[in-house]
Amino acid sequence: MLLELFRWLEQLQSSFGLFGYLTFRGILSALTALALSLWWGPAVIRRLGQLKGGQPIRTDGPQSHFSKAGTPTMGGALILLTILASVLLWGDLRNKYVWLVLAVMLACGAIGWWDDWIKIVKRDPNGMRSRTKYLLQSIIGIGAGLFLYFTADAPAAVTLYIPFFKNVALPLVGTAGVIFFLAIAYLWIVGFSNAVNLTDGLDGLAIMPTVLVACALGVFAYASGNAVFSTYLQIPQVPGAGELVIICAAIAGAGLGFLWFNTYPAMVFMGDIGALALGAVLGTIAVIVRQELVLVIMGGIFVVETLSVMIQVASFKLTGKRVFRMAPIHHHFELKGWPEPRVIVRFWIISVVLVLVGLATLKIR
Repeated sequence: MLLELFRWLEQLQSSFGLFGYLTFRGILSALTALALSLWWGPAVIRRLGQLKGGQPIRTDGPQSHFSKAGTPTMGGALILLTILASVLLWGDLRNKYVWLVLAVMLACGAIGWWDDWIKIVKRDPNGMRSRTKYLLQSIIGIGAGLFLYFTADAPAAVTLYIPFFKNVALPLVGTAGVIFFLAIAYLWIVGFSNAVNLTDGLDGLAIMPTVLVACALGVFAYASGNAVFSTYLQIPQVPGAGELVIICAAIAGAGLGFLWFNTYPAMVFMGDIGALALGAVLGTIAVIVRQELVLVIMGGIFVVETLSVMIQVASFKLTGKRVFRMAPIHHHFELKGWPEPRVIVRFWIISVVLVLVGLATLKIR
């Protein structure tokens, strides 16, 4: 929105050309989202409290969580609103990837809102039926995959790349290629949507890794959208992907602003409305810039949290025994005696390391 204004003003004064640079607009996007989060945050929390939007607590969870009952949830709405406002202000609204990511974010956010509403109104910690949720998520994931495949304007946009290897790439062409591409889009968008949701069980645990991964994906997006950098780094060149920097920066700013209120002890919880949307956005961006496998590395915390649930369920059904004291795995460490802040910060540290490893793939090829 503002980009078009500054493009017009540039004709009158060349200094306005500064706003055409992705890096500068990315910084403004992050700062705008952060400022809006801090500004709107108290009002949103008060409103959620008036709506009796308290978080239901699992009765089989750690006893230390019982005191959190009644803490306002659905705070993810604050994140989505500030991301949307920031991107609309500083993003290039002629870019198809910007609209796709925003559409995925809002659609998954709507699913999360519905899920949260059921938990709050009916006081049902399980929310909406899993089948319904997965069906809606699947429609979004497959729909996004179809859009990306059939609007691809470069061979790299429909090629599977392997990290650490510069000459290993699998063109996804033909019927089999379409099916494989759609399967990847589905697994990454739906998978990371639910993975971030599973991770969102402690104060600030999910939002900081999300911020870190979003920042790293912003680096990949910038390089992929730049012909010079993508050639030098030997990564997929995806025209238009650079504009995703604005969204990644907005996620970082909005996430840090939300963390101001969500840090231990939390004044508000993200809820499914934020976790499902943010995870889907990370998956969508990774598919666009063709860094799906790198996202698995950088988002390793989300992956491990999900695997812990899968292992726990499979083990209990097959043997009647549990591998972990409780799943997701962050609860396992709590029940081992780790204080909640220790679990959170250590998981953050692991996320930093994993993100750095993912960024290292830019040079190790």
